Amino acid sequence: MNKSINLYPDKVHKASLGEPEYYPEIDDACEEINKATKGWGTDEDALIATLGSKNTVERCLIAYRYQEKYGKELKELMKKENSGDFGFLTQLLSLPAPDADAKIIRKATKGLGTDEKLLYTVICGRSNDEIEILKKTYFKRYNKDLTNLVSSETHGDIKKLYLACLQGMEETYDPKYHNASKAEEDAKTFHKKGQGRWGTDEAALFEIICKSPPQYLQMIDDAYVATYHVNLQHALKKELHRKTDDAALFTLGMKLHPYETAAELIKSTCAGMGTNELGLSCAILRYQHILPQVMMEHTKLFEKSIGDRVSSETSGDYEQLLLEMIRVAWPGAP
Repeated sequence: MNKSINLYPDKVHKASLGEPEYYPEIDDACEEINKATKGWGTDEDALIATLGSKNTVERCLIAYRYQEKYGKELKELMKKENSGDFGFLTQLLSLPAPDADAKIIRKATKGLGTDEKLLYTVICGRSNDEIEILKKTYFKRYNKDLTNLVSSETHGDIKKLYLACLQGMEETYDPKYHNASKAEEDAKTFHKKGQGRWGTDEAALFEIICKSPPQYLQMIDDAYVATYHVNLQHALKKELHRKTDDAALFTLGMKLHPYETAAELIKSTCAGMGTNELGLSCAILRYQHILPQVMMEHTKLFEKSIGDRVSSETSGDYEQLLLEMIRVAWPGAP
């Protein structure tokens, strides 16, 4: 890959710039949602069939159009009508994708302490374009600079990683510049700033990861293996503490093996005692556009489909909504 993958479809990028293009099915969906929430009680099945059955682009358009038609934000309606894991997921589904990510960041940083895993999975390993969209969206929605928020809510080495990611510093791949000789030089720098010194220069390691386009980062990884007989992943594990280690490995993975990394994240939300429903909701929502590739990697890695995992870990309306989202991404998926 010449650059980090976009998690938002191109049409979502365009809509975020204020150029949404509506079509009759979008109006129909808005009317169905309005009908499902009118009067006494909520028709959850209708919401699952309407909101859950739409892809990332369609939901983005529905979010914009609903406010135009009915004069209120769809997310606020979902907050009023639904509760629990199902309710929070309907709120995320009723927002354009960048706004949903902004809400997840808000959730991760609100109150006492920061949910680091929730935060780094939104911010780290994103394309330059989407980091820029995310920063603009967060400011527009919450009137607060995202970089300032992260600076105030985090500390230590993981803060250095967040700030590097938020700069959107990934270079455009140029084979004349990003060549084997430079890869060897950067591999040596990576070692010198990490395993090759007493005390790690974390900021220098993060800069190399964030600046390097994926294809070139793979070249650095190959050069590191050739010289030091371990890969960058191993080097990071040796040099960083647990939370920073997890976040840095996630960033590296999203650049080198994004579909496998996303599959591993989904699996991790269901590991141990109990399911992390919040993490599961956010992951399936964020990766819906690339879910077919993620699902294939998940099945390859764990010999189990994401749909089967959801069915074994969740129940009720919440389960049905997640399964509907999976079916939209890959109709007839195993």
